[in-house]
Amino acid sequence: MQPTPPSNRTAAADTPAPARPARFTLDPAFAVGDVDPRMFGSFVEHLGRCVYTGIYEPGHPTADEAGLRTDVLELIRELGVTVIRYPGGNFVSGYKWEDGVGPVDERPRRLDLAWRSTETNRFGLGEYIDFLRKVDGEPMMALNLGTRGVAEALELQEYANHPSGTALSDRRAAHGDKDPYNIRLWCLGNEMDGPWQTGHKTAEEYGRLAAETARAMRQIDPDVQLVACGSSSQSMPTFAEWEATVLQEAYDLVDYISLHAYYEELDGDRDSFLASAVDMESFIENVVATCDHVGARLKSKKKINLSFDEWNVWYLTRFHGAEPPNWDEAPRLLEDNYSVTDAVVFGSLLIALLRHADRVTVACLAQLVNVIAPIMTEPGGPAWKQTTFFPFAQASRHGRGRVLQVNVDSPTHETAKYGEVPLLHATAVVDEETGEVTVFAVNRDQTRPLPLEVDLRGLSVSRIVEHSVLADADPEARNTLTEPERVTPHPATGTALDGGVLRATLEPMSWNVIRLA
Repeated sequence: MQPTPPSNRTAAADTPAPARPARFTLDPAFAVGDVDPRMFGSFVEHLGRCVYTGIYEPGHPTADEAGLRTDVLELIRELGVTVIRYPGGNFVSGYKWEDGVGPVDERPRRLDLAWRSTETNRFGLGEYIDFLRKVDGEPMMALNLGTRGVAEALELQEYANHPSGTALSDRRAAHGDKDPYNIRLWCLGNEMDGPWQTGHKTAEEYGRLAAETARAMRQIDPDVQLVACGSSSQSMPTFAEWEATVLQEAYDLVDYISLHAYYEELDGDRDSFLASAVDMESFIENVVATCDHVGARLKSKKKINLSFDEWNVWYLTRFHGAEPPNWDEAPRLLEDNYSVTDAVVFGSLLIALLRHADRVTVACLAQLVNVIAPIMTEPGGPAWKQTTFFPFAQASRHGRGRVLQVNVDSPTHETAKYGEVPLLHATAVVDEETGEVTVFAVNRDQTRPLPLEVDLRGLSVSRIVEHSVLADADPEARNTLTEPERVTPHPATGTALDGGVLRATLEPMSWNVIRLA
């Protein structure tokens, strides 16, 4: 085992001279928009150990009467997750929702083609709703439009939401849930543009199916909220054309279009990795432009919002280089162990989402437990926080309110993938009830601290509540089963507020939360 570095921070004597200050002005008259609480969503898929031995482990010392791990539930509540998307992901495109309802010992075992695993269906729709109630989460249900279609979507909607008096609603009551689940938010399939998807379709095929499904679901409930599948990434060869074709069919029938994006460090190019949010912001802005172009062409006054319902750091190349699973139950898949570097990039991705709060009104961190997740568990053992837990929990707790425009004047550096990028990536949120202002900031410089000056024009703040930093002298530092608290946020020193100007120094390669009251 490597010895733990003596300090979270690089010794001052070893720190290179700081860059010139980065600056921006905050003015309450110039805002982006209000943060929708659904911005802080997550994702539970029947993939690897996300469900089984993750959130659900009957027989675990902390398990409740339903088999849910209460140690994990406590961490999820601390994380501050709002909406939780389920049950996939790629898994949903071969899923029969009926397999996951009724007596557990009568549920069938099925092959899951998406992840080459065996699904026991011990955890299904009723268990998901019970889980949500215990973590105060909102459901976001994905429909199988890969191997199924309109009829099956309507049957699930009736089973879940109709009060009583029909075969399916009465079946729900017979299964122990008299009250409807009241699922408002539905995903019309998953990544249907991807050739890897079971039941993959062309944009024309999917657009027609999405429109037919949406139209039928609105006959049951006109106020249902629907997410159409957008591109699986900005790098897809059909990107933008896919969105335009799908929305041409379904624009007036859906409320959101989805975006998915994952980032990893490749070939040791850490500077480009730290600038990953440049791509995320470009992706968002390009999808907005495509949506608005289609709306203009259709002469519609409606605005399509964005559901960024899969995002994270994911070392996808490691997964593709691994042996495929062999139909095991809940195999260990995609259990990335995140470093402090990953957490800084993760924080920057959160900043990108907040900077577009006017159009990104749903976002889901993929995923919640064990699978590329902020929470890890051991079967029969403990649960602990990954490095990425902290930025998400802080943003969910302090990022509620109105996002202010942040236009930075920052030193820059050159990256191989994205060209010249600013060293500072930042946003700010004001709680209009309390007047508290929170600045979220990332210093992308790997070696130098970055002085920060913020002109707080028109904001009635007079004191610093805290300046929390996530950084480490070892960029590979991470939390593990044996060292679950190796990386945690620490307080900054020297941050000051004088004459309406905030001055701080951002440590090299760091995630910062500065709260003002």
